[in-house]
Amino acid sequence: MARVQITMAGGRYDRTRALIDGSVQPEGVDLQYIEMPIEEVFWRVLRYGEFDVAECSLAYYLISKSQGGGHDYVGIPLFPSRCFRHGFIFINRRSGIERPEDLRGKTMGAPEYSMTASLWLRGMFEHDYGVPPNAMRWRTGGIEEPNRSDRMNVRVNADVDIQQIPDGKCLNAMLETGEIDALIGPRVPSAYRKGHPDVTRLFPDYKAQERKYYERIRMVPIMHLVVMKRAVYERNPWIAQSLFKAFRESTRRCKDMMLDVNALPYSLPWYLPALEETIEVFGEDFWPEGFAANWRNVETLMKYAKEQGLIDRLFKPEELFAPNTLTEFKI
Repeated sequence: MARVQITMAGGRYDRTRALIDGSVQPEGVDLQYIEMPIEEVFWRVLRYGEFDVAECSLAYYLISKSQGGGHDYVGIPLFPSRCFRHGFIFINRRSGIERPEDLRGKTMGAPEYSMTASLWLRGMFEHDYGVPPNAMRWRTGGIEEPNRSDRMNVRVNADVDIQQIPDGKCLNAMLETGEIDALIGPRVPSAYRKGHPDVTRLFPDYKAQERKYYERIRMVPIMHLVVMKRAVYERNPWIAQSLFKAFRESTRRCKDMMLDVNALPYSLPWYLPALEETIEVFGEDFWPEGFAANWRNVETLMKYAKEQGLIDRLFKPEELFAPNTLTEFKI
């Protein structure tokens, strides 16, 4: 029996290295992993449905299920990207913002209102600091380049002031000049990296804040999941399980390499204390895969999305994920 040819687009991570170099192959599948910038992957998946399997924004996957946008994909409970976001909130020093509560009445920039990072942070602002989304003015557009458009035409069923920034402008420059008071996004803006005197983090001690956040919610926020075209899944539903097992094996090999500290696997002089602290805080399974270990994480983001008017209802697990990936075979 010939192996099924599958294309997958995604980012380059230590946990996907074995899939990229082909040292791990899904059972019965010839996987061609196409590595590219993750923003491009999302654009091409959500606009054109170009790949059999792809990494996808969790927020936009939920929104596409609710609003009928994008292409018809089914999820697999694999999560290539997780990230705390406290360190990605930047402010203009002249805005008068000293703490999260001061965001009330301010103008917040974000590449896209509906992106996963923005959704998690708005949930945090509201539930942890009492600042709901409609207490701020939202301005969207490119962080570094002008004239960025959203990946999907998303309806926001909430009374929130959201406007696209003018053509020719970008959020980074607007933060420098004070045209916006604050900025959130998936990347550190160049104004901060280059040491602009008026641009700083809202949480200078963001790692300490993220640790407190974790102690409260007991999870690292999921950013991305893996999705498969429904037509591909329906022709060969077994591929979902093969992909799941291969991803888990790739993650296991990554962890084995990380734990082999005879020689540092990454070019970080303080890698060992970082690894030891990670295990101390999160346990040895600090990057869990599978439905059971991650449903509360997905469910939390889904509740935020409904509160913020981005989806109209909460989904059941079998509506989001391939049913044959909700349980796992055990000997």
